[in-house]
Amino acid sequence: MVDQPYSAGSPLRRLLSAFHAFRSRQVARREFRDFAARFPLTRPIARRNASRLFDLTAGFVYSQALSAAVELDLFDQMARRPQSTADIAETGEMSTASAHTLMRALASLDLAHQQPDRRYALGTLGAALVDNPGVVAMIRHHSLLYRDLADPLALLRTPKSDTELRRFWNYRDAEGDGDAAAGRYSDLMAASQSFISAEILSAYPVRNHQVVLDVGGGDGSFLLAVAARARKARLVLLDLPAVATIARRRLHEHPFGHRIEVHGGSAFSDALPLDADLVTLNRVLHDHDDGDAQRLLANLHRSMSAGSRLLLSEPMSETDGTSAMADAYFGFYLLAMGQGRPRSAEEIQAMLRAAGFETIRALPARQPLLSRSILAIR
Repeated sequence: MVDQPYSAGSPLRRLLSAFHAFRSRQVARREFRDFAARFPLTRPIARRNASRLFDLTAGFVYSQALSAAVELDLFDQMARRPQSTADIAETGEMSTASAHTLMRALASLDLAHQQPDRRYALGTLGAALVDNPGVVAMIRHHSLLYRDLADPLALLRTPKSDTELRRFWNYRDAEGDGDAAAGRYSDLMAASQSFISAEILSAYPVRNHQVVLDVGGGDGSFLLAVAARARKARLVLLDLPAVATIARRRLHEHPFGHRIEVHGGSAFSDALPLDADLVTLNRVLHDHDDGDAQRLLANLHRSMSAGSRLLLSEPMSETDGTSAMADAYFGFYLLAMGQGRPRSAEEIQAMLRAAGFETIRALPARQPLLSRSILAIR
């Protein structure tokens, strides 16, 4: 067998591995770091790496400053008019000195910008949070994750423990609070769905289909986005009964809601409610452990007719430029949730083949940080 240029055992891959090992040995030596910080050609790299390392060390503080600003609704306030530290102190019921600490922190993170008159206006990143309910909802939601990560080793050693996120997401097992728990789940998913839907629909032309079935469709937010593009398609939503009840109620209040049929059931064991030429699975697979995820794909394959298509979309591991999001963030998030894991496009394609799909291809993504899509044909 001829070595491929980037296969695991290829000469090039072995050479790169040897280089990385040599570089790591050098950087691990204090003398080398001191030299790199002094030498003109390596000084910018040394400073950049030192800054990145400090950002990792201080990242929790940055996120907590952002969380405080979101809780105080500071970005919308700065969008209306620049704010003085006295304004911030009054809004937050804090001292002027504390308001100054918060606003200087936000300015250093480009969330705010101090004007010549010493008042604070929106920074570039802060402006992106205005009229962006999905991101704001996730920032608020992260208070649960932060509590779960207060002792990261405890979480790693007992990943299925009774965590805040496990209680939040396991609405199916909620005793006496199932409907309310499903409502909290649906609220969060709906808030973050708009920018996810735009990414998915830019990757694949749903307007070419006659019947679109969204499996695990939540409150119907994705299908409402589909409705604007596929005006003649029949649209169907399948989710657990508690979620389906919420979807029916919310869709009844939307102008396009009458176009969406809602079915309650289990996509793991029940046959799909109708024969759709496009089945969509958005941000569902990575929420489940391997056995359940494989069972879900196998059931979809059994239920779909020949020639129908499955469009699977979610953030994926081992994606260039987004590995911190998929592997670090989602890795720990799903660990705290108590089930699921981030998977690479290659792993998902292998699971699709094991489920019986043969024609499979990854689709280009504009913003792979948000979502990537894989198309599989039955």
